[in-house]
Amino acid sequence: MKSKVAILCAGQGAQGVGMGRDLTEAFPACRELFSRANEVLGYDLEKIILEGPEAELVKSNFCQPAIFTVTAACFAALKAQCGELIPKAAAGLSLGEWTALYLAGAIAFEDGLRVLSARGRFMQEACEENEGTMLSVIGLEALKLAGLAAQCGVEVANYNSPEQTVLSGRKQNILEAEKKAKEAGAKRAILLNVAGAYHSSLMKSAADKLDAILGGIQIKQPEFQVMSNVTGMPHGSPEEIRRAMVSQVTSPVKWVNCVRSLDTLGVNCCVECGPGRVLSGLVKRIQPQMQLCNVQDCKSLEAAAGLLAQVLLK
Repeated sequence: MKSKVAILCAGQGAQGVGMGRDLTEAFPACRELFSRANEVLGYDLEKIILEGPEAELVKSNFCQPAIFTVTAACFAALKAQCGELIPKAAAGLSLGEWTALYLAGAIAFEDGLRVLSARGRFMQEACEENEGTMLSVIGLEALKLAGLAAQCGVEVANYNSPEQTVLSGRKQNILEAEKKAKEAGAKRAILLNVAGAYHSSLMKSAADKLDAILGGIQIKQPEFQVMSNVTGMPHGSPEEIRRAMVSQVTSPVKWVNCVRSLDTLGVNCCVECGPGRVLSGLVKRIQPQMQLCNVQDCKSLEAAAGLLAQVLLK
């Protein structure tokens, strides 16, 4: 069924031990994805996902392929439940953009796993090279915050919603930015519990290493529109996708623009696939009229199928 439905793909931080368990028990297609992931990676990713320990699951080299696999399984379950659903578009936050490209047929499942396993490792190495952190600022206009960030020697990492922008940089500079943001009238400024300064120039070594391996990955033209975190617009040619996915490691995530681009395409319903509902919450703040549902287990799948049945009949 062709539709005005977009799929949202979860990013790092949404993980939880046991995610996707009941879907793998209910749907053979989901079990197959977990098995394929184990074969490709050469270790028992399924056990880490379903049993933990959490200390292992949160490591970027495990977490990124884990969320990719679980999100792919959620979409497989959605298709099994709803028939041949053809989305209008897809968007993902950071690593979720790779999942969106897989769902759109631009990359193979196996390649997505290999890329994200390496990407997670490269990013962890960059974190160890540079002591950085991130700051979530709520209630301060993004343009004003960008100027404040430049004064403090930090960078904008995520434009999450009109009310929430995330900064990234060296720890001492971020602490200065926290102080100045509060003085400038921010409602809240929250230091994030992260390993480093993601989506900033401190990740350059990770971007360079990723660039080196992407030359061996086949990227095809997506079967439906996929939003680029770097531009906030739909991706272009396979070569443009390749360049953008390298830039994405050091560039700010323009999530607000991604969601507004979905609206411009005529999307009226978003289904968040993968653990949690973080992206749905952000979309609600950006486009309040958007219909939203999620798929992370059998219960949410049933509710999503019910909403989609109504949306697709209109």
